[in-house]
Amino acid sequence: MEQMGTAEPPQVVATFHGVTIPAAPHLTPRMIRSMDEGRYERPEVMSALATITTEDRVLEFGAGSGAVGAAIALNCQPKALLSFEANPDLVPHARSLHQLNGLSDRMELRHGVVLSDPDAPSGIEFLVRGNFLGSGLELARGVEKARRVPVPVWRYADVKREFPHEVIVMDIEGGELAFLRHADLTGVRLVLLELHPGLYGEVGMRGCRRALRRAGFEADRELSRRMVFVYRRKVA
Repeated sequence: MEQMGTAEPPQVVATFHGVTIPAAPHLTPRMIRSMDEGRYERPEVMSALATITTEDRVLEFGAGSGAVGAAIALNCQPKALLSFEANPDLVPHARSLHQLNGLSDRMELRHGVVLSDPDAPSGIEFLVRGNFLGSGLELARGVEKARRVPVPVWRYADVKREFPHEVIVMDIEGGELAFLRHADLTGVRLVLLELHPGLYGEVGMRGCRRALRRAGFEADRELSRRMVFVYRRKVA
């Protein structure tokens, strides 16, 4: 009787903060080199490694390749990590990365966009670019045309009830302004986010900062780098 062949092991292309990175069609040689040298999303990763603890439950918006969330799960060892990614092309590869690194039991990845507006629709169009790092709900002026794909919407209030969390990690290419306008951040102690002035300008930057201050947060200027900001809840 002919024996079934065993599956080929994944091709490993890089190691990123201890995370094994398998080959994937969205990873360019430049990205792979950046991961292997620890430069990929460095400000976001270094801020996370310096602030997230084993007592935290982490909610990640914009999982991307899955590497950043995996680095947080592996190195910070939070109680749990729930990630969301809107780009349907990335989700299966990110899940494979998590599985390869034995992280599936401590982190979960869901497909969709998290919106805080109580009147948010059940679905929304997401704009997918050739380079996944530039995909989002909106695109900056002058960039290439994008493929429009429908994605499900998760309401933040529902996510928060199901998955209470102390930390939010947010890299959603401009979507942070709309999220912060409506989000009830009660119970959250730490927000790590990348801001995108190219999408909403200085007015939008001020709007993000204002919303966080109103919610009781202040910027950690020592740990904030480039456009990645660390906001901690003020101690009474």
